Amino acid sequence: MIDLEFVESLIRALDESTLDTLELERGGTRIRLSKSPTPCGPGENASPSPTPVEGNPASPPLAPTAVEAGAEAVEGAAGNYIEVTSPMVGTFYRSPSPDAPAYVDVGAHIGEGTVLCIIEAMKLMNELESEVEGTIVKIMVENAHPVEYGQLLFLVDPS
Repeated sequence: MIDLEFVESLIRALDESTLDTLELERGGTRIRLSKSPTPCGPGENASPSPTPVEGNPASPPLAPTAVEAGAEAVEGAAGNYIEVTSPMVGTFYRSPSPDAPAYVDVGAHIGEGTVLCIIEAMKLMNELESEVEGTIVKIMVENAHPVEYGQLLFLVDPS
């Protein structure tokens, strides 16, 4: 069995390196860590960042219901929205605990550094902070649902 501290040190090492994927077999257990679902080619950026979009989102999330909901939210709106995507695979939580209020709701004004949600990955709770300023237009994921790397989480109106 591989201990949690060892796995956490592998994650930190991968985050701090230029590698995209790390695979290791130890004691009959195989671990594969990847920054993205597919390997990146030269010159491509592996880290997700908010991307301005016009109209329908260019890269739809994996859940079809979220795609339909996002399309409806964006179709009638004028102007540009910023996509906030998941930086990792994990479980999406809107609040720090089940009985606590959500970090943000639709219509909330956010600034840089505002905590938007938590993504739990490998028993670690990772707060996702906003890199943009604006107003939350749409929350694309249900609370306590799994998310994929690069999946659309929030639409933000920067105006």
